[in-house]
Amino acid sequence: MKIVLTGSLGHIGKPLAEGLVAKGHSVTVISSNAGRQNEIEAIGAVPAVGSLEDVGFLAKTFTGADIVYLMEPPANYFNKTIDVYAHRIRIANIYVQAILLAGVTKVVHLSSIGAHTDHGNGMLRIHYEVEQILKELPESVFLKEMRPVGFYYNMFAFIPAIKSQGAIIQNYGGDQKEPWVSPLDIANAIVEEMEKPFNGRTIRYIASDEVSPNEVAQVLGRAIGKPDLKWQVVSDEQFLNTLLAIGFNPQVANGYTEMNASRRTNAYEDYNLHRPQALGKVKLTDFAGEFATVFNKK
Repeated sequence: MKIVLTGSLGHIGKPLAEGLVAKGHSVTVISSNAGRQNEIEAIGAVPAVGSLEDVGFLAKTFTGADIVYLMEPPANYFNKTIDVYAHRIRIANIYVQAILLAGVTKVVHLSSIGAHTDHGNGMLRIHYEVEQILKELPESVFLKEMRPVGFYYNMFAFIPAIKSQGAIIQNYGGDQKEPWVSPLDIANAIVEEMEKPFNGRTIRYIASDEVSPNEVAQVLGRAIGKPDLKWQVVSDEQFLNTLLAIGFNPQVANGYTEMNASRRTNAYEDYNLHRPQALGKVKLTDFAGEFATVFNKK
């Protein structure tokens, strides 16, 4: 099949492109960075250099594709002038225009856990908004929504507090198990869905492991030589003030605080109703080695 990927060669994009090429598909990778062309070609894919905000470029690149993979790139969360919600909504609307112009009929979209609601989920609300925009596509366009849970690599954000205060410090915690996911398992799930039949609109949650915050502290602590590492819970106000103090965009800081708070309430309600049939291969203990490598370099 001819498949077009947005997202360049990021955490998910690179293993996704490699997986599809290995399966014999013709893969085009869109990147805004011309410097990525050689890297894209090296894995056997075709580079298409341009902006996701250029409808004409996207429509031209999408034309003739059997499947298009969509993702909205994250904004710079330290940029205090950007509206991160408006940014992603703008990209989503451009995607819809390009899909209609190109006549695409099969779409796989990278969404997120929390996209089932626009209430009380902070930053995750934008995924609900984007899914609603994509739902406006005609019924002749088949759409698969991929909803991964929290990414392991987000745990790298724990490192500064571990180094400065000797603990993981968040506004949630405890012994309730939560799902986490590796980008490799996300990429594998997307490849699977692209090779399955498309019919109407479907949703798939993706997770690699389910562990509690206290278990995370134990596993990561052992990996970095701090077996007594603790997960410390602070108030929402304390957490928010910390994010603001290190320079976060206030919109993002508030969104992250509410998102983390939702882990104590409704973040996993829809996930628990539609759990993956099987968890992915990459477990927290596997990621812990990568975490230790990054930790020791900082």
